[in-house]
Amino acid sequence: MKSDVISVSSKGTGINEAFDQAEAVAAFSKLTKKEALQIRLLTEEMMGMLQGMTGETEAEFWIEADGKNFRLNLTTNTVMSSEKRRALLSNTSSGKNVHAKGFMGKLRDIVERMLEPYDNSMSSAYAGGWSSDPSVMTGTAGTAMWSYNTYRDSLNDISADNKKEAWDELEKSIVGSLSDDVQIGIKGDKVQMIIFKSFK
Repeated sequence: MKSDVISVSSKGTGINEAFDQAEAVAAFSKLTKKEALQIRLLTEEMMGMLQGMTGETEAEFWIEADGKNFRLNLTTNTVMSSEKRRALLSNTSSGKNVHAKGFMGKLRDIVERMLEPYDNSMSSAYAGGWSSDPSVMTGTAGTAMWSYNTYRDSLNDISADNKKEAWDELEKSIVGSLSDDVQIGIKGDKVQMIIFKSFK
């Protein structure tokens, strides 16, 4: 089952309709109150990430359900150039994306980097999460794919101080604690983010 596709934007357009879809999917799937709340919270986090993106971004949101297995999808066209990103960030005092803090801030930063032409800075960002097999998410050959599970597993290979900070971010994140995986990848001219959630 696939929900309606909702047009949403970083300016807030369609956000309430996305929440309505999350609730409709939960009702259709006969989720418990607690399960329905988790789908709603994951939707809120996804919409919050979109609203925090640099510049104006338009996207499409929908949910796919197969029994009690859910995929929350957000796709946007790769319209931001490296030059546009640099121009937007030049307005900050540090010249950096100050919102790329915490787990959801990092996810937003990854999506924004994928909106640009590929360069080495994208592959090195949160390096532990990149997969050598982008077809895992896209189903066809892609150019890049980042996975929360791959990133989490890679934390064993970093220094103790950095590991503690990264684990603290994951534990404080609703998405990090509730989702089964988060994947962000490129398919054609679109950047796609998928949050996976299954209930037993």
